[in-house]
Amino acid sequence: MFSKNSRLGEVMKNPLGVDIIEMLLGQMNINKLIVNNLIRQIKLKSLIRLSKGKIDDKFINMLIAKLNHYDNLLLPKQAEEIKPTWWKEAVAYQIYPRSFKDSNQDGIGDLCGIIEKLDYLQELGINLIWLSPIYDSPNDDNGYDIRDYKKIMQEFGTMQDFDRLLLETHKRGIRLIMDLVINHTSDEHKWFVESSKSKDNPYREYYIWEKGKNGKEPNNWTSFFSGPAWNYDYKTNEWSMHIWSKKQMDLNWNYKPMRNDLYEMINWWLDKGIDGFRLDVINFISKESQLPDGHTMIEELIGVCGVENYAFGPHVHSYLQELNKNTFSNYDVVTVGETPGLGLNTSKYFTHESREELNMIFNFEHMDNPGKDRFDDYQYDLNILKKQLVKWQMDYGNSCWNSLFLENHDFPRMISKITNESKYYGVVGKLLATLLLTLKGTPFIYQGQEIGMINAGFDLLEEYRDVESINMYDKLIKKGMTKEEALRRIKIGSRDNARVPMQWSSNNFAGFSDVNPWIGVSQNYKTINVKSQLKDNNSVYHFYKSLVEYRKGYKTLVYGDFIPYKLNKKNRFAYYRKDNESTFYIEINLCSAKQKRLKEIDPTKLLLSNYINHITDFLEPYEVDIYMLNNH
Repeated sequence: MFSKNSRLGEVMKNPLGVDIIEMLLGQMNINKLIVNNLIRQIKLKSLIRLSKGKIDDKFINMLIAKLNHYDNLLLPKQAEEIKPTWWKEAVAYQIYPRSFKDSNQDGIGDLCGIIEKLDYLQELGINLIWLSPIYDSPNDDNGYDIRDYKKIMQEFGTMQDFDRLLLETHKRGIRLIMDLVINHTSDEHKWFVESSKSKDNPYREYYIWEKGKNGKEPNNWTSFFSGPAWNYDYKTNEWSMHIWSKKQMDLNWNYKPMRNDLYEMINWWLDKGIDGFRLDVINFISKESQLPDGHTMIEELIGVCGVENYAFGPHVHSYLQELNKNTFSNYDVVTVGETPGLGLNTSKYFTHESREELNMIFNFEHMDNPGKDRFDDYQYDLNILKKQLVKWQMDYGNSCWNSLFLENHDFPRMISKITNESKYYGVVGKLLATLLLTLKGTPFIYQGQEIGMINAGFDLLEEYRDVESINMYDKLIKKGMTKEEALRRIKIGSRDNARVPMQWSSNNFAGFSDVNPWIGVSQNYKTINVKSQLKDNNSVYHFYKSLVEYRKGYKTLVYGDFIPYKLNKKNRFAYYRKDNESTFYIEINLCSAKQKRLKEIDPTKLLLSNYINHITDFLEPYEVDIYMLNNH
């Protein structure tokens, strides 16, 4: 049992302890302190004095309770061999429907537009589609505020359109998973409408309602989209919780009838024949009892108050096991949990196959460098990405399975984080493709990533549609930032960078639509688009296509051992993928300066490179070389 006399070295042996400490020190960009033996001898109670009050008694007690909780959880041993499954061998592609393809010329992407482009995805080699939310929604947060789980958003089409989409994907050997948002619903969902009517309404307990304190909110939690995490209801004189936008109301997972209704809805979709779900912020579903105030130190580090009271909630594992037992376990499907804030060690409790919770998770620690967030203006260091990738490749175990992703609908384009030099856009795009498709795990390609799309380049606030970005701009102005400074931060980090229309051609509106789209097209669509890349055998698209073919053709790139080579060499990342059948050697230059090769390889063994006819003693900027070696 942990206590205030426990030392940091002991805490570092606890799965949650090591993840929390690594995250906090990483946010402060002082993670090298982890290996300091003197630091490891410090007792928890001493942190109060050493931090000069930033860490207090309440924080220490909270940490101890969570450490003891994970100390008592059973994590079975890792399997000696990986168990093959279809979803481990899949190559997934995320579609953001609103921005993928407009079929009826209203400026909004739709289900029929996706059907039009299924042959394109099949030709690329995709065999799993993740569809971002298509449910009926007032669209306060682009569909992540669901009004009716069993209806299709009118702008996207009808249920008949969805049924045809599912049929056509399956015809092509492509599976389809949907986005499942069950931490919260829209405030226009019938459950919340009923819940708001009175304190004794049958649906009241479906949501989190609390009395205020001294005429104010029940606690000091804040929303991820700015402001308090509570809405006041004059009719019942109580507050309802929303940790996202004011129209995204948190469901009360403590209430069994609510959970049962969710299970019924999930099974309804699974009975339709879909192949699984990506579960939105699924580690947030269990809130700490009594809803204690959030700690100001955490808020200063990550910008949100209260997150420590639900990111590692007390009942999250029992809820997920119950969810799996009542739904997913009865079908041949895959589940991927979006789990912000989870580190490698805690993630094992969510994905170890014997615990029967989730198949994979999306972890985000690699999406920004330590001490930075996506709104910061900095050059992303690929050496840090290397370190994080190696950790997950080496330490996750055979009973857990990685998801591999570098972009999605919530982050700016990765190429733009790495370089602003257009001459490197293509080679960096191919570098990212190599990481996705030659490491161990299921790769998730985000729409447009396969052609090397970069950030949108919007210059005016009116061009943005993302509620987070607009709220962030207002917040920065209130803090005293100039309009130019605030807009620059939004331009760098806005989620709209990934949500602009897919660039199909150099035609008007990037071939996405014949009319003005719901959001403007990127400034670079005339030079970066599908049509031009299909004609160019050296394009980013064809590099992706080749890698997908190799991954499908050689199970070594799926299940083979990951063996790093000369890990301590800065600016280079080299590794083998090896099994009894084949051996691949991958060598990557992680920077814009030439680097000496780590190994001499017979050039006739070169399978793929992002430079043409180039084999010298030095790697060119961001060069990638993939070799296939003979097994002896």
